[in-house]
Amino acid sequence: MATKTIEQVESHFEMFQILDENGEVVNKDAMPDLSDEQLQEIMRRMVYTRIWDQRAISLNRQGRLGFYAPVAGQEASMIGSHYALEKEDWILPGYRDVPQVVWHGLPLYQAFLYSRGHFHGGQIPEGVNILPPQIIIGAQIVQAAGVALGLKRRHQDNVAITYTGDGGASQGDFYEGMNFAGAYEAPAIFVVQNNQFAISVPVEEQSAAKTIAQKAVAAGIHGVQVDGMDILAMYSVTETARKNALNGEPTLIESVCYRYGPHTMAGDDPTRYRTEELDNEWEKKDPLIRFRKFLEDKDLWNEDKENEVVDQAKADIKEAIKQADDTPKQKASDLIEIMYEKLPQNLQEQLEEYREKESK
Repeated sequence: MATKTIEQVESHFEMFQILDENGEVVNKDAMPDLSDEQLQEIMRRMVYTRIWDQRAISLNRQGRLGFYAPVAGQEASMIGSHYALEKEDWILPGYRDVPQVVWHGLPLYQAFLYSRGHFHGGQIPEGVNILPPQIIIGAQIVQAAGVALGLKRRHQDNVAITYTGDGGASQGDFYEGMNFAGAYEAPAIFVVQNNQFAISVPVEEQSAAKTIAQKAVAAGIHGVQVDGMDILAMYSVTETARKNALNGEPTLIESVCYRYGPHTMAGDDPTRYRTEELDNEWEKKDPLIRFRKFLEDKDLWNEDKENEVVDQAKADIKEAIKQADDTPKQKASDLIEIMYEKLPQNLQEQLEEYREKESK
């Protein structure tokens, strides 16, 4: 009996880039319309975030922070995409995406409390349109589709954007969320920060797909792969994705980037699964160095400006950690009391029991 051969058709997505690793413009037609002040502000946020990340790692090692996922190397991916949003847009972050929610309005001291597991770290201030960082891998993707559909039904001209890593793209929720958003034409943006490793598993062992971006095809939505170390490219792609989302066309953005540190500070040792050669290769693509060269060539950045940002970041972090330290320690009664607006009888009894114990 004759056998048929099946020719595999692969979807090819060319990586979108504006600045190369030397800070040179390689795609002039795609340059976003940003003022000199906006370009400087973007750089300020990247430098600030890098200093904050370094300090957070030190605080974690001192036992003054709890769970922490380093972000160095992913600043362009995070800040570039966030800078293209509006204040009223909603962010559904993963646990590494704390910079986006802080730049969106969450006080820094609350981000530190979140790291410590304090309930006040998850009490989002009024007018800050975020959900607390999601610990369950990929769960925020389905939630983002739901939030986006809610925005559409309320006729609000805003989008819901969510972030996950390449590991999140291997979860069932990833496909369900994109499919739901595509089917209902919800104003959603799905950002996968492909930092090459899901903890220790390289991306090429997670999927046979050549890109994560091409997975948008099955959901019937836009897909784009972008140089996630290029902040102008990230901004431009997200700006376009936001416009499309408001027209009922969701987008999957694959941001190809790299995390320089461990997966988290909870005992991960990246030297066990990454080579020094690979680290060195990606360090040449550092988003801060790349954008700094671009701005210096335009006389928009210098050492003095950078030192000002560094000093400000250190001062803010010192004040924020003090404010976190001064926040009253959480008690068991606190956790029971905030569980419901009106406590059921069994929890009311437990609340009274714990309050009595805590008063002694």
